[in-house]
This record gives sequence, C-alpha cells and structure tokens, in this order.
Amino acid sequence: MEKDRGDSANQFFGGLGSFLRKCLFRILSMGPIPNHIAFIMDGNRRYAKKQGMEEGAGHKAGFLALMKILCYCYELGVKYLTVYAFSIENFNRKPEEVQCLMDLMLEKIGELLKEESVVNQYGIRLYFIGNLKLLSEPVRVAAEKAMAATANNTKTVLLICVAYTSYDEIVHAVQESCKDKRNEIEALYASKVSNGVTEGVEEGENINGTIEHDVQGSCESSLSKSQALNTTRACNGVIRVEKKKGVILHAVQGSCEDKWDEVMSRTSNGVTEGVADSKKKQWMHPTIKLVDIEKNMYMGVAPDPDILIRTSGENRLSNFLLWQTTNCPLCSPSALWPEIGLWHLIWAVLNFQQSHYYFEKKRKQL
Repeated sequence: MEKDRGDSANQFFGGLGSFLRKCLFRILSMGPIPNHIAFIMDGNRRYAKKQGMEEGAGHKAGFLALMKILCYCYELGVKYLTVYAFSIENFNRKPEEVQCLMDLMLEKIGELLKEESVVNQYGIRLYFIGNLKLLSEPVRVAAEKAMAATANNTKTVLLICVAYTSYDEIVHAVQESCKDKRNEIEALYASKVSNGVTEGVEEGENINGTIEHDVQGSCESSLSKSQALNTTRACNGVIRVEKKKGVILHAVQGSCEDKWDEVMSRTSNGVTEGVADSKKKQWMHPTIKLVDIEKNMYMGVAPDPDILIRTSGENRLSNFLLWQTTNCPLCSPSALWPEIGLWHLIWAVLNFQQSHYYFEKKRKQL
C-alpha cells in the first residue's frame, strides 16, 4: 500500500515537473531559440572523486546527465546538439583508463540503440564526429552501426565528438581539399589533352606523374595514428584564411600554388606547346576556397553552434570546434558535468537571447 502511494506521488510530481518545464520553455520560445548547442562535458572524474565513487562511475553519471539534457533540448526545440566526448589527446591517458572509456562507450552506444531509448523515442539521428580510425575496432563498428541505424531520424541530431580535436579536423579538411583540387586539375588536364592543346602523350603522362607526386606529397603527408596525436604542430605549417576565420585559406592556396609553380618550372621546357601563359595559369593553379575547406570539415553535417557550454567553470575551448565558434557565446557554469540541470540550460538560453542580435549582426558582416 505504501509502495503504491509512493509510486502515485512520484507520478504526480513527475507530471507536475514536466508541465512546469513545458510552461518555461513556452515562455522562452517567445524569443529566439538556439538551433545548435555544443557542450564540453567537463568534470566527470572530479565528480566521481567528490562523491567518493569508483573510477569510471563519474562517466556513467555523465551519460545520464547527457540523456537528461538531450530530453530538455528536444522539448525546447533545439535541432542540433554536439558533445565533446573524447579528445585525441585523451589517448595519452593511462592505457587502463583509455580502455575503460572505450568499453563504456561501447556499452552506451548499445544502450542508445535500444527500442526504448531516448534516441528512438524522440527520433534522434546520431553522428560520431572525429578521426574514427583511431578508435578500437569494436567501438568504431558500433559507432558506424549506430549512425546507419538512425540515418532516417530527422527530429533532432546528436553529434558525438570522439577521437576529435579541432586541429585534426582542420588538417583533415585541408588534405581532402587538396585531393579534390588535384582531381579537378587532372580532369581538366585530360580534357586539354583530348582537345589537342597538349602535344605528346608520353610527355603528358610525365607531367601528370610529376603533378601527382608533388601535390600528393605536399598535401597528404600527415595523418597516421601517431601523427594525429601531434596535429597541433602539423597544422602550423598550413594555416592562414579569409576574413571569416582569420586562419587558413590563404596559406593553403599559396602553398599549392608554389608547388604548381615548381612543377611548371621543371616541366615547361619543351613539353607543353601552343598554350598561352594566361591559359596555363588558369588551369595549372588550383584555387582552394573557403567553401572547399568547410565542405570537408567533420562538422560539415551541422551548422555552427549558437551556444557553447563548458561545465566546471572552465573558460578554455580545449581544441574543440575552434573553426566553428568564431561568433558563439561561451557559457561556463561552475557545476560539474554530471551536476548540470535544467536551470543551467535555461540560463544559457537567456544569455543567448540577450546577445542574439549582436552575434547575428557579426555573422552577417562575414
């Protein structure tokens, strides 16, 4: 009898809480609602230590906090959520801790795919963002399976950044852009040959071979597993951009153009005939634009975040979404990630609404 009364009371207060939350969200929706919120889930280990829990228990509590926040954001009408779950730099932790986290990740991915999970109840699509080749095979396979299983869900999108750093993402985007541009040049060169602009098939093959070697050698030389752990340094040689980001495109384009000039100087003596200098420049110089870089970003599947929330009171980005957060307010509640709750989210949204006009104006100026 007492148990039944307790259950009834829990249902009543649970229903009341849900009603009040929806009322709050209805009031919030009178102003602009963020389309994309990103979270740096900081403080799981400190929470476990604070609560006297065993190692790994803090991350399990953090998963429950994520599910709670996911529900709140769904009810509020937020379309995209991104969470920083595991950095490439985290591979430098003790091997047993890394293995524990991989096992926990495998377990939680399985839970997300269960029929009664929040993901299936709310129609949430999952993306695992990052250099997934660095993950253990079981985790990588599970992540790919989860993405395929939720591919038709359209209501909300959850992006889970694992084996991720912003430097690695930028280097990856530059490499892929160079590959794409090289393919364009090869296709254009082939069409020139077929139209009789270049004489000598044998010489043409030599040019093509030289071009492939030089561009591929200069633009593809970085990311093995060990090199990915040091992409901070790898990135320094390739960066500097257009006005929007301030760091990337100009040096990438200049680097490729220098390489093509070098190739031209080696191959132009008697190999290519009948082409004006202006036309040579037009098809020999690849132009990498901002849109090419952004198209190849891991995060290209989602718009830039409107809010970035980092728990535990820290104000650092820690190599997370550096490219995407140029005009994004940072909220830093002092609560550890497992302690995050409804009021932290509401406060972040209110701050977003207060500064929304300013950031929208900044975005339109780019």
